[in-house]
Order: sequence, then C-alpha cells, then structure tokens
Amino acid sequence: MDNLKYYNDSLAYDFEMFMPKEKKQNIRDNIVVMPKPSKKAQQRRRAATRALSPTVTAIMCVIFVLAALCGNIALRIKINEVNSEINDVKAAVAELDSEKTALEVEFQRRISYLNLETKAVELGMKKPSKDDVKYIRVNNKNIAKDSQGVILGE
Repeated sequence: MDNLKYYNDSLAYDFEMFMPKEKKQNIRDNIVVMPKPSKKAQQRRRAATRALSPTVTAIMCVIFVLAALCGNIALRIKINEVNSEINDVKAAVAELDSEKTALEVEFQRRISYLNLETKAVELGMKKPSKDDVKYIRVNNKNIAKDSQGVILGE
C-alpha cells in the first residue's frame, strides 16, 4: 500500500481550518449610519448646555412651582363651585321632599272616610238597604254560549 505518502504530505490536512477566521461584517441595507458630529459641533453643544447658569435654572424652577400653585388654586376654586352647586341641588331636593309630604297629608285628609261620607250626604246619597238590593235566581240548566257556540263558565 502506498498510503505512506499521505502521512507525509499535506493533502491529509486542511490547514485553513486552523487559520484565524476573518470577521464578516453583516451590513444591512435598511440601516442608515449617521455621521458623527464634528468636534466643533460637539463643542458648541457642550457650550450651550453650560450656558444654562444656576440662576436660570433657579428661575425656571420658581416659575414651574408658581405655575403648579396657580393650577392648584384654580382646581380648588372649581371644586368649591361644584360643591356649592351640589349643596343648592340638595337643598332643592329637600324642599321638594317636604312639599311632597305636605301634599300627601293634604291628599289623605281629602280622601278620608269621614270626608267622603259627609260629601255623599251633601249630594243626597244614602247607604243601600235590603230593599234596594235585587237578587236574580239562576238554575243550573241555564248555560251561556258565545257566538261560536262555545260554552262559557266551564
């Protein structure tokens, strides 16, 4: 066998497997790389942020606090107005309830039994006596039928 030449030759080894691999950059075409700002632009930006002195910051804080206080006062005024409207409506409801009670008392007074009886006597009405009642005698054989011939009362 002539396999000995393969042991001494480099054909048996793939040396590229042992070589350091090159890093492939995955560049996507939908990503836009923004250019970095120049040093002058960075310096201008830093200067602008430094320009806000502590006095300006303090003034802005004071303005913010005053605006918050004014908003709080305005909301409290609105709450007081709504509460007064609620109290007015409650007073109106209480007044209507008392009026309803007075009307119910008046209604009960007007329809009382004694008032009805005196009014009936004034109009000439009287209680029925036994002579005023007329009785009708019906035999069991009497049957009532409707227009279609169906017996009623069963």
